[in-house]
Amino acid sequence: MSEALHADAVWVLSEWQATTEEGDLARKRALELLADGPVAVTRAHRAGHLTASALVVDADGRVLLCLHGRLGKWMQLGGHCEPGDLTLAEAALREATEESGIEGLTLDPNPIDVDVHDVRCGAGDGTPASASTHYDVRFLVQAPAGATEQISEESSALGWFRPDALPSPLASATVRQIPPALSRLG
Repeated sequence: MSEALHADAVWVLSEWQATTEEGDLARKRALELLADGPVAVTRAHRAGHLTASALVVDADGRVLLCLHGRLGKWMQLGGHCEPGDLTLAEAALREATEESGIEGLTLDPNPIDVDVHDVRCGAGDGTPASASTHYDVRFLVQAPAGATEQISEESSALGWFRPDALPSPLASATVRQIPPALSRLG
């Protein structure tokens, strides 16, 4: 994994101003994790690793959530950083595009939230999933007008939801990222 991605993650999380106490605590925990060096942005760091996700929002203020196939919970799009990712924002946009099938997404490079949560996750090398912790840096992504989503291999369903009518069950801190995302839309 690239040292550039690690350096970007340290810079982004050092500069980002959290909008909640929970988000700020998660930001600090992620910076502590990054002290382990570039391995902390890879699945190989079994104690925990950074992930990047994206809350996709349309012009009507609806959010696109996926029903994660393995976890059975509704959440924003996103996941593991890959070797070609040079920035967290780039990783989040790549994940959002892959998982939604929507071309022309526009990313805000300033995070909207950071969440730390335990998961069972594989090392990416075919080994069985084991306990790990995701330090998930979340970004706002805007969908172009008329965007049509396509279900990917990682989700059982995709759906557009109004913030006051979210599906259940929701994954960790999904709701917390919506207010800062919508506030950026003006």
